[in-house]
Amino acid sequence: MPPNSESYNLDELEAPSWLDAEYVKEILSSHENDENVEVIALKITPASGKGDHYASVMFRATVEYKTSKGNFNKSLIIKTMPEKDGHKKDMLDESHIFDTEIKMYTELLPRFEEILRDAGDETSLYVPCIYHSLKPRQVMVFEDLLPQGYVVVRDRQPTIEEVHSAFTKLAKWHAVSYKLNKEEPGLLEKCKHSLMELPKITEEPLFSTGMDFFLQMLDSQPDLRVYKPYFEKIRPTYLQHCVNTFREYRVNPQEDAYYVLCHGDFHLRNMMFKHNKTTGQLEDCMLLDFQMCNVGPMANDILYAIYSLLSPEQRQNNRDELVYFYYSKFIETLNKINYDGEIPTLVKFREQLLRHKYLDFFLFTSFLPLFVALHNGDFALSDMIEDKELRSTFYNYKEYLAEVRHNLPRYLHLGYFDDLE
Repeated sequence: MPPNSESYNLDELEAPSWLDAEYVKEILSSHENDENVEVIALKITPASGKGDHYASVMFRATVEYKTSKGNFNKSLIIKTMPEKDGHKKDMLDESHIFDTEIKMYTELLPRFEEILRDAGDETSLYVPCIYHSLKPRQVMVFEDLLPQGYVVVRDRQPTIEEVHSAFTKLAKWHAVSYKLNKEEPGLLEKCKHSLMELPKITEEPLFSTGMDFFLQMLDSQPDLRVYKPYFEKIRPTYLQHCVNTFREYRVNPQEDAYYVLCHGDFHLRNMMFKHNKTTGQLEDCMLLDFQMCNVGPMANDILYAIYSLLSPEQRQNNRDELVYFYYSKFIETLNKINYDGEIPTLVKFREQLLRHKYLDFFLFTSFLPLFVALHNGDFALSDMIEDKELRSTFYNYKEYLAEVRHNLPRYLHLGYFDDLE
């Protein structure tokens, strides 16, 4: 029976012709270091649910194979670039996302884990990549986490415990990268192509139309019109401010800024959680998808996570506690790995969250409506990104309006509307 198009991304319903038994044999021969691998049976299916990701195409290969050591069964995740003509292929064709991710898996993340291991921390930051190539096609292959008990949270909001687990992993990653960036300048420059470095990204409708839809929504709500002048003022420049935020470290580094290797796309479906089958207790969180990793302000990942990872209730009731939790784990890890430089302070970190308020504005006005609709599960992510008329309807979702009514007074009270450019 073919995969259900209502559950999977359309470009993952049919595997490309090159993804066959011979290609999987090549992968396994490389991984097993055995030229005599024989593929006995192979089944290719979509590897992710609708809305899990956009910047790649993923398949699950369930394979039975034989080596000189015996017969084996393995489930593999095969990640590649979109090949079907359309918006996704056009947007990603000239990008460096696979080159960045391969460097993350093969060079940087193993180094990060080594530093943690030397400090007695056995945290796993990534799933090993067992095969990769850039030519003739861009491909990465991983062992499937699903049989190991990991799942993507799709049908509910994350618990505080799950958010704590994700923030703990991120804080450790950030701390190691902070130390390395101070002690070995240039090492992390291998990962410099952020979301804002994708070709013509600011011309994408998702980026260029969000503020217009937001202003229309404000105008339609009598109690919210008082905030409209603030956003009208920043409309011509706020996207450039966002670009500047992502490029700051390379173009205009600030002396007192906290720079780390950012994940770059730290949202709920870019992580998998493992719970004990008997007790239900959370055992681990595994971070995924490192295509947008880049050196930038530490605030970037946290601001992104606030809108893409936290539930509405957590944004309203736990935001400050979660920022403090992340910061505490960050400092704890710096001390554990014997960082001997000046320790970042919570006061300065919160100042830097405010300094990057234009990224906050962008995420709130352009990405959050998308995440709200995505959680409702009404539409395919590709349609939500590419169809601006559809996306305009998200601004009138009651869930989004509730967040607007909570957050705009917060912006006002915290001084976000002061000194707008």
